[in-house]
Amino acid sequence: MKNKINIFKIASIVIINLVIISCNSKDKRPLLGDTPYQQRLNSSFKDATSSPLKKRDLKEFEGLEFFPVDSNFIVTAKLTRIENAPIFKMPTTTDRAPLYKEFGILDFIINNKSLQLTVYQSQEDLEDEQYKDYLFIPFTDETSGNESYGGGRYMDVMLSDITSEETIELNFNNTYNPYCAYNEKFSCPITPRKNHLDIEIKAGIQDFKKH
Repeated sequence: MKNKINIFKIASIVIINLVIISCNSKDKRPLLGDTPYQQRLNSSFKDATSSPLKKRDLKEFEGLEFFPVDSNFIVTAKLTRIENAPIFKMPTTTDRAPLYKEFGILDFIINNKSLQLTVYQSQEDLEDEQYKDYLFIPFTDETSGNESYGGGRYMDVMLSDITSEETIELNFNNTYNPYCAYNEKFSCPITPRKNHLDIEIKAGIQDFKKH
């Protein structure tokens, strides 16, 4: 009899725990996004302390729009470094003029088409322990102004990801918009004309529809 009572108690505890877990999982909304990168970006935009969104857009925010993830837009690029490149003031959407230099030229192929982008190095980031390893790639393409933001999109790569053969992986699925796409109060680097790709890059972040 005691065994039956103990089994009943154990079963009751298990059932109660399952109910609690079920309730908690319903209350906790899953992270939006098809990849860890998209989930991190959505999480940042959802957080009022880090989001560039205006209050009314943040209130209605349900997740950023992305093109479907496409492995054709993950490519290996050959890096040609630019030696002794001069430091220059990068034009922005405001009077701010951050200092950059051209780090190198990236040559790669997408859909049998040879393409090229210039990669830049922020001189301010070199003084920041958290970002000194970052390289910056702004670009426009044939979707700019239509399916993607007209001012272009950005991609970051890392110095540590450059191989001994001077190649680096470019994943256009992991692109992001300038904060100016969401809120005009921000100052954003303007994409240089030479970084236009005459091909549709249907990967990564899409244009944002403001409320």
